[in-house]
Amino acid sequence: MTYPVVLAITGASGAPYVVRLLDVLARQRVPVWLIPSEYGMRLLREESNIKSLDGLKEATGGDWSSVELFADDDRGAKPASGSQRTSGMVVCPCSMGTVAAIASGTSRSLIERAADVTLKERRRLILVPRETPLSLVHLRNLTAVTEAGAVVIPAAPGFYHRPTKISELVDFIVQRVLDQLGIDIEVARRWEGDRK
Repeated sequence: MTYPVVLAITGASGAPYVVRLLDVLARQRVPVWLIPSEYGMRLLREESNIKSLDGLKEATGGDWSSVELFADDDRGAKPASGSQRTSGMVVCPCSMGTVAAIASGTSRSLIERAADVTLKERRRLILVPRETPLSLVHLRNLTAVTEAGAVVIPAAPGFYHRPTKISELVDFIVQRVLDQLGIDIEVARRWEGDRK
């Protein structure tokens, strides 16, 4: 049995990353529990011209038969319980406010509670922040979540594969997330050694 991936969208810049990640997961029929925050939806509007959940569904292949949607203000939903088994959780993009909330365990929203549950159950929690420069507060919070067991994948794509399109930069990060989840889907070229 394949357990769902909890996928949360918060208000940090980086909407193309989550749109592509959800597109890949939905098209491959990977079970997803989707939790968009209010600011995550605003981000989708501002950066990807996606104005609604219907627009997000259309932008990610149109078939959400493997996607279950949850409201961020419903702290009693399935992702809030450790008794519900999952394959892990991804917060993409992950705002520094969300990092701080996860680091302190406040659990004020479903996203924060689901992340707390993921850590306490020793499941994979992947955070994809996109912030620069980083303050000392950011660094301390990122250290705290890493010490608690999270994996931080900064939205900072590499260039060794010589990308020529923005989509290749996006896929670089999406591939790293898929790899950390243990999902065997290839969307980006891998390092093949020195080119002479």
